[in-house]
Amino acid sequence: MSSEAGRRIVVTGATGNVGTSLVSLLAQDSEVGSVVGLARRIPDWSPARTQWTAVDLASQGTDLAGTFEGADAVVHLAWAFQPTHDPATTWRTNVLGSMRVFEAVAAAKVPALVHASSVGAYSPGPKEHAVDESWPTHGWPDAAYCREKAYLERALDSFEHEHPGVRVVRMRPAFLFKRESASEQRRIFGGRFLPGSLARPELLPFLPDIPGLRVQALHTDDAARAYRLAVHSQVRGAFNLASEPPVDARMLAGMLGARPVRLPRTAARSAIAAAWGLHLLPASPHLFDAVLRLPLMDCSRARTELHWQAGRTSQEVLEEFLQGMRQGAGADTAPLQGHKVG
Repeated sequence: MSSEAGRRIVVTGATGNVGTSLVSLLAQDSEVGSVVGLARRIPDWSPARTQWTAVDLASQGTDLAGTFEGADAVVHLAWAFQPTHDPATTWRTNVLGSMRVFEAVAAAKVPALVHASSVGAYSPGPKEHAVDESWPTHGWPDAAYCREKAYLERALDSFEHEHPGVRVVRMRPAFLFKRESASEQRRIFGGRFLPGSLARPELLPFLPDIPGLRVQALHTDDAARAYRLAVHSQVRGAFNLASEPPVDARMLAGMLGARPVRLPRTAARSAIAAAWGLHLLPASPHLFDAVLRLPLMDCSRARTELHWQAGRTSQEVLEEFLQGMRQGAGADTAPLQGHKVG
């Protein structure tokens, strides 16, 4: 489908954390002739060679196949994290909406689908060593986010069997951060009224050290580079994406000048569950349970087959993100709108 004018790439969720980074990258790509950004709300932001289409994936009446017609690749990033108290709503957007995307890719005969899976799709695994892409992807069933990501892995298994001519790539990134996503992620996980000033070192004399809280992070721009490479290459299958080293309480405490204090899992979970039950905290205790069980990921395949590696360490990623929290950083799209509280 490529032409002398360059490739046509469609990106769902184009105004979100990963979407803004990827659209910016594709807009500067000499191999790309046009980018079609899909989002529920059209932004004022106007990158080069980019056109916007208002789409709600939860709506059954959306003509996705018509939108995808003539595309060289569809990159599916759209995802709804909330409301965590109403998993049926997120299921309609995340699972049923994604399956509409997959069906439309096949109907429009798009040759490549790059799907945003996640470390959250993985079954519980080790924290002492890393696992590769063959680790089971059954998620943590109590957490809606993991349950939905894992279900879509099975849906893609069926899709690949039924449509072998479509090149399917599954990206499984670690937790993604950038300065511009700070306000959005504070709202999603900490709540609208959580003060960004809490990221200031002088306000955190100690930091809870919870057994099992050892995860990986990645700068969103680094993830976007991997998506771009997947679009232009002929790779198939899953790719782990993460920075080094893993993030734990000791690293965070060192960054914030705080003292790590051991806190039992049960005490931390009880506090989170109480706040979530009172609708004071958007992040559910079920997601907390999942995070404590996520495996560390080996990214060797991305290095050897995509020729990708993270450009920033996890500490650099978090330092930038925390600065963004303190400053109420954001971007000129509805999901990433900056909002400083406190």
